[in-house]
Amino acid sequence: MKLLSLLPGGVFDYDKIRNDIEDLNNLITNPDNWNDITLINKSQEKLKQNKDIIFEFDFVSNQFNDFKEFIDIYETLNSNEIIELVSNINTLKKKCEQLKIKSLLNKETDDCNAFLEIHAGAGGTESQDWAEMLSRMYMRFSEKNEYKSKIIDYQRGEEAGIKSITMNISGFKSYGYLKNETGIHRLVRISPFDSNKRRHTSFSSVWVYPEIDKDIEIEINNKDLRIDTFRASGAGGQHINTTDSAVRITHVKYNIVVQSQSERSQHRNRDTAMKMLKSRIYEIETEKKNEEKKKEESNKKQIGWGNQIRSYVLHPYKMVKDLRTNYQTSNADNVLDGEIFDFLESSLIDV
Repeated sequence: MKLLSLLPGGVFDYDKIRNDIEDLNNLITNPDNWNDITLINKSQEKLKQNKDIIFEFDFVSNQFNDFKEFIDIYETLNSNEIIELVSNINTLKKKCEQLKIKSLLNKETDDCNAFLEIHAGAGGTESQDWAEMLSRMYMRFSEKNEYKSKIIDYQRGEEAGIKSITMNISGFKSYGYLKNETGIHRLVRISPFDSNKRRHTSFSSVWVYPEIDKDIEIEINNKDLRIDTFRASGAGGQHINTTDSAVRITHVKYNIVVQSQSERSQHRNRDTAMKMLKSRIYEIETEKKNEEKKKEESNKKQIGWGNQIRSYVLHPYKMVKDLRTNYQTSNADNVLDGEIFDFLESSLIDV
């Protein structure tokens, strides 16, 4: 069983993953590595991921071989047996599709955790409320799929909602799955803030970029940095500090501003902000090598009409539609409650 091509652009190397499992087992059981807790934890997480993929592939392969045996006896099956067989085959088809998606996540940064930023567009309270709805959607997505989400920075809205939020989402190929969420998200609804109950359109931008591993060297000249400290506000009124523990770092050359206020320690907030800065710079430099990505990035700058990637309509009907892939669903409530995996997978195939 060698290299299996599952989809255009996607490759599943069964033997390599098997060898990786053996190497990881050797690394974890080697006493020389036991003092490096970070290495052991990352290796154990990677080992579990590889074992899960092998288990899924073996299951799909065995089921396929079992179903082939029904070809010769199909005409002898009764109607209930045929219904059950068709149901099982459809389940197997879904598992094959999921495995194919994983084969697409083979780029260098797909294994990374993700930083996810949401910024409210023009429109004041309406857009700020929409930005908060989006942040809840991604946090519910994390909860339902065994990802961990942590708020790094949080800017409360003037009357309701949020102006912006930055979160870290960690878990199995979290950046790989979420990377195509970058873009403008549009909401159409009857405004809860309009006493005349008129329909409003709101925009918020989402930007996803990978959390770069410390092994990837990013050169930063301290002369290009401006570092400010300020008092953390805290999400939802929590963790309000009485000291200037929050940190904002501005990179003058790249015109990048990052900030962290999730920790009580200024030192830890500075470390987190530097990690975000390095990740942003890495993403920018990577995009420079890809002309298509550069064009896409230029479209993300304006938060408004013409640049949206997904539309969420709650009135006069309910519909969520990805404007790049045309994938859509009428179950908007479930989508806003975090059930976005079908959108993520369709974007990996079609975008």
